[in-house]
Amino acid sequence: MPRARRPEPQTTGSVPRLIIRLDLGGVRIGPGKVSLLEEIGRSGSISAAGRALKMSYRRAWELVEDLNRGLGTPVVETAAGGAGGGGARLTLAGEAVISHYRAIEAESNHSAGQRLAQLSRLMAT
Repeated sequence: MPRARRPEPQTTGSVPRLIIRLDLGGVRIGPGKVSLLEEIGRSGSISAAGRALKMSYRRAWELVEDLNRGLGTPVVETAAGGAGGGGARLTLAGEAVISHYRAIEAESNHSAGQRLAQLSRLMAT
């Protein structure tokens, strides 16, 4: 059964912005995967990150595995649960994915700022 498409993220306020999705020849990286990695970094848990982003643990795990396979290196390291509890933490590759993606996003929005504003003015009329 095909997966339902997620609704596009809503922009906040009236500031136009780009939503960047990268296709790196086998791995796709967009705002959802990057937000998931950021949340894993904050919470130390794939499960908690999924809950915070309103996705199932299974979906969160699938997205992490997509990145791991596509990049050929783990972006998240996990520890098995038990008495001390499990957990997850970003690897250097995971931190690099976030850093590079956010830099590309910021640079793209900056470069396109004037044209985005022009388009926004057209939409307001």
